[in-house]
Amino acid sequence: MQYSADGQSDGTATVQFPQPGFLASVFRDLGADQGPEPEGAAGRPAPGRPGAGPAGDDQSAPGGPSDPNSTDPNSAAPNSADPNSAAPNPTEPNPDDPAIAAHARAAALTHHRTLTVQAEHDRLADLLRRAALPVSAMDFESQLRHYEPRPYPGDGPGADEGSEPRWEDFAPAEPAAADPEGGASRRLLDSGYQRELAQARLTHQRALREWRTRRAEAGSPAADESRRAHEAAEEARARAVREYNDSLEECRRAYRLAEPAAVESLLERALAAAETATQDLSAPCRAVFRPLTRTAVLDLDLPPLDLVPSLTGYRLAPDGDIVPVPRPPADRATDYLRLVARLALRSLQAADAVDTDEILAGVVLNGWLREPGAVEPLCLLSVDADRDALARTRLLPPETPYEDRDDEGVYADAEQDEALVRLRQLGAAVTPDPYARTVVRPAAQAGATVPAAPDLSANEFAQLVRDLLTRGGLAEWSVRLRGPAGLVATGEGSPGSALPGRWVVWASRDSASVGVEQIETLAEAVREESADRGLRLTTGRFADEALDLTAEESHRHIHLIDGDGVRELARTHLGLPLAAGR
Repeated sequence: MQYSADGQSDGTATVQFPQPGFLASVFRDLGADQGPEPEGAAGRPAPGRPGAGPAGDDQSAPGGPSDPNSTDPNSAAPNSADPNSAAPNPTEPNPDDPAIAAHARAAALTHHRTLTVQAEHDRLADLLRRAALPVSAMDFESQLRHYEPRPYPGDGPGADEGSEPRWEDFAPAEPAAADPEGGASRRLLDSGYQRELAQARLTHQRALREWRTRRAEAGSPAADESRRAHEAAEEARARAVREYNDSLEECRRAYRLAEPAAVESLLERALAAAETATQDLSAPCRAVFRPLTRTAVLDLDLPPLDLVPSLTGYRLAPDGDIVPVPRPPADRATDYLRLVARLALRSLQAADAVDTDEILAGVVLNGWLREPGAVEPLCLLSVDADRDALARTRLLPPETPYEDRDDEGVYADAEQDEALVRLRQLGAAVTPDPYARTVVRPAAQAGATVPAAPDLSANEFAQLVRDLLTRGGLAEWSVRLRGPAGLVATGEGSPGSALPGRWVVWASRDSASVGVEQIETLAEAVREESADRGLRLTTGRFADEALDLTAEESHRHIHLIDGDGVRELARTHLGLPLAAGR
């Protein structure tokens, strides 16, 4: 039992171990820190051990702390370690180990490289968002400048007043009298009125000084010279604005006349203005206008393929190597096509928005990938859109390019991306795999100044045939079939025109000669449509058998126009040349 200070038992039993240092040695083996000893336990041997007296206070007994011959294992040597300090745990890693330090450096480098890849993904997402921003119209009205004259700095608020400032114009109104019978002296004692009166006198004195200063300086040579210089500068500003607006109006007249230089200048201004949202992305677009078909051919430089990240990050292998984690090729190709589609739609909308006078009948856009060291650029995108299709084209609202789609496959984004869907609705040809350098055929080429029939797009050729025949007398033009090689349409001319009655027109761009079979097919179509005549138009030539067939009585209602005839009609009705086919 343990006893309190007054000698009474406190009811607590004391456990006695066979060896004094048993508990400390157990804690040392477990690697745990020993707690502080109970107050009063230090230096007091447990009852029943050698050296313990009846009251436990015999400090000179053998084995006690004062015994010099004591061999108590708990008694520490002067140079021994502190028994209360914790021993090192062999299971914990040692940071000074070279292998552990190398692993930590590799892990930090892996994390840094992964953050770099993530920054590339974030930049691509930001480009996708900014490329879908709406395009502001860059028409002639928005480019007009306005002149606003600037006042002469020496003119103050009262500079135009020639008379001396009068006190009556500054004096405050007297306060109303509370007592009608009271005199004016009582109103003058009003404190608020006195403050207003003092402020008015200061204002009047300041205006009087400024008036006298201006009057004294009015006749000085320096003031006259300064005013003349200001007036000359204002006249120069007004003249510059007037000349710019006159030149802009001249460009507008040339644009309405469909002059190529004026149309191309306006289009390229609009295309350059559309690129302001993505100035950090080099994707210039050039324009060529064809008066023959009233079509603009746009050449868009596509961004490099390495703009889209090829990795999702890095991971640390068990052997300590840093291993890149590649993206699926389909995901990378999809992201590149999404960006290309937005750039193409932005250029199309810019061309459509600037054409307020409806000079353009259509727009052809080709997307070219120009790689260093390549002999020729690669066409990865081509759009052939007429005016009606352009009127329906709108840019996309911003959306998150990296959406987690757990229930869709890899190709779901490419099939459901709104920009790509709208391009396909316009009949665009898009490469299936840009990283395999799979090219598409351009809808039209913009190289030749005077285009030939093979240089025209399908919409251009259809527009050319319509313009030639409607100016020749056909009305109520209706296209029944249209493809890359030609079209089939119906039209009706008035009785007094050069093409009276109902017609079935078959026009095509042929390199080979047209034979008898096609003439027979056209004659059958004329019968099915209950038409009066048929017209077979080709940019090539007719075989002799076909010419002999139309000379017969049964086929005299079939009329033929070859390539020379098409070029002659272009010069006659349109006043523009068409080069011979190559």
